Amino acid sequence: MTHDKYDLVILGGGISGYSAAIRATQLGKKVAIVEKSHLGGTCLHKGCIPTKSFLKSADTYQLIQHAEHYGISASKPTFDFPKVQLRKQRIVDAMYQGLQKLIKQKNIDIFHGEGRLLGPSIFSPQSGTVAVTYEDGQSDLIPNDYVLIATGSSPITLPFLPIDHERIVTSDDILSMTALPKSIAIIGAGIIGLEFASFFSQIGVQVHIIESEDDIVINDSQAVTERLLTSLTKNGVVFHKGIALNDQNTTVTQTEIEFELDESFTTEMALVAIGRRANIEHIGLNNTEVEITEQQTIQTNPYMQTKASHIYASGDVIGQLQLAHVGAKEGVIAVEHMFQQDPLPIDYSNMPKCIYSSPEIASIGLTIKSAKEKGYQVKSVKAAFNTNGKALIMSPDIPDGFAELIVDRSNGSILGANLVGQNVTEQINELSVLQFLNGSALELGMATHAHPSMSELLMEMGLKYENQSIHL
Repeated sequence: MTHDKYDLVILGGGISGYSAAIRATQLGKKVAIVEKSHLGGTCLHKGCIPTKSFLKSADTYQLIQHAEHYGISASKPTFDFPKVQLRKQRIVDAMYQGLQKLIKQKNIDIFHGEGRLLGPSIFSPQSGTVAVTYEDGQSDLIPNDYVLIATGSSPITLPFLPIDHERIVTSDDILSMTALPKSIAIIGAGIIGLEFASFFSQIGVQVHIIESEDDIVINDSQAVTERLLTSLTKNGVVFHKGIALNDQNTTVTQTEIEFELDESFTTEMALVAIGRRANIEHIGLNNTEVEITEQQTIQTNPYMQTKASHIYASGDVIGQLQLAHVGAKEGVIAVEHMFQQDPLPIDYSNMPKCIYSSPEIASIGLTIKSAKEKGYQVKSVKAAFNTNGKALIMSPDIPDGFAELIVDRSNGSILGANLVGQNVTEQINELSVLQFLNGSALELGMATHAHPSMSELLMEMGLKYENQSIHL
């Protein structure tokens, strides 16, 4: 069946795709989304939301264990993983229902099937008509003026450790498992690996992290890295760095996984978290002029436009920053460009980057190293959270963590920031607004912050740059 022509057809209903769809309807366009699974994509169902629910449960478990530090006597808590799963699913379901309602209100049509781009045909002189195939074998054709490819990404796997979804797993499997392992090897010390290491170690699971690089460096900051690795090590995480896993040093038996590395050990489960690959296969790119990079992602210009001018791409599939908020922004920019709204291109260095570990990590802008490489004369302003009243109130012990501002000496503008500590993934957004407005350290310091609050440390740091701080 051939449908009426749409202004825009989007392949993929994740956060990048549905954000683009909603923005297009705000511009009065007729929009369809082709999605083979659930609206919301990885972020809602297998990523951002469910993992943060897990981490909150683990943090609360730790908080109750330290209740005596707050003057509260409490019996030893138990971590009821099935109930943790139920809580996670309630959150996901609530957000999913809200998203479905929103899409319906916006009159966005959803085609629940697999979409594929066709070449030029009687339906269109240019490539881009979308063929949708359903589970029952039926199909539809959707003519359009524009296509946005927002098909996301999938976990990268290892050939000698085939995923069986029980003992050799991806992050997708962790979020649906029914029982906790006693021990787990996490292969890869990226964001996914570190967040799950934080989760498992907080609830008493023995964790080994295996990393191929000799050093683990987060956000180009050795100080930030050391704080997190020290915290994880304190919780019992064992790091194995500079290790090249292969079928000679890894053995899967009926009951466990054996590793012969810098030391020999076994675990009940192995989580493969070595990154994600763009979903570019089986979507008909061979029928178009869309170009693929060496990294096997879709090549676009700063406005998400491919070589085929009527085809755009956004989110993980273009391989810039694989972060949900970045994908959403890319989707909106793509729509605004295709419909002549003159959007500003993304400055990827000014996108907030967060790790929801314990302690949390957040950064934005340039690092000291990258700022110097760009020719800036920089000054670093640093302060510890143990000088902050709200941080002392919130923490069961002396708060561990710090904030660092990277400032341009020539004009006082804030070039970047690194934060590590409790709730810093919230505080980073203040700095995101400031950078968007080209704010300076003095302007940050002159803006009155509530007392007590953790963010007033940022105010004090802005004043410190001008030698006007009261408490630093």
